[in-house]
Amino acid sequence: MHFLSANLRELSNDDRVALSRLIVELLDRWRVEGNDQVAMLGLPVDTAPRVLRRYHENTPLPNSPEINERIDHLLGIADALRTSNPCSATADVIWLHSVNHRFENRTPLEAMIRDGLGGLLAVRTHLDCAYDWHLSGSRY
Repeated sequence: MHFLSANLRELSNDDRVALSRLIVELLDRWRVEGNDQVAMLGLPVDTAPRVLRRYHENTPLPNSPEINERIDHLLGIADALRTSNPCSATADVIWLHSVNHRFENRTPLEAMIRDGLGGLLAVRTHLDCAYDWHLSGSRY
């Protein structure tokens, strides 16, 4: 299933499990620490990082509007990074961990972690001009 175009709220349990696994594996690949994964996903602040292990297995992430919005942005960011650097398996990780003046001389990853949903949106609109165009309400 191509999750980028899916209505996340209406996925079957099996698809939500697969999506959850994809998201936590993506965050692992991006070298996001456990506490930061909890923050980036918008899970309750008292969530222990060890709880993330269950999302690698057969437990779906909570099906809430805010978490679904964060997942949607993470999928969009991953897709934009993939299409920006299709021949490099590591360019996405390098870019996410490189200081960028667009994010107040922080790394994009730090912006996503510290600024919450706003940080995810800022990184996504920076990477995906079509998404930014869509948000602006512009029409061709």
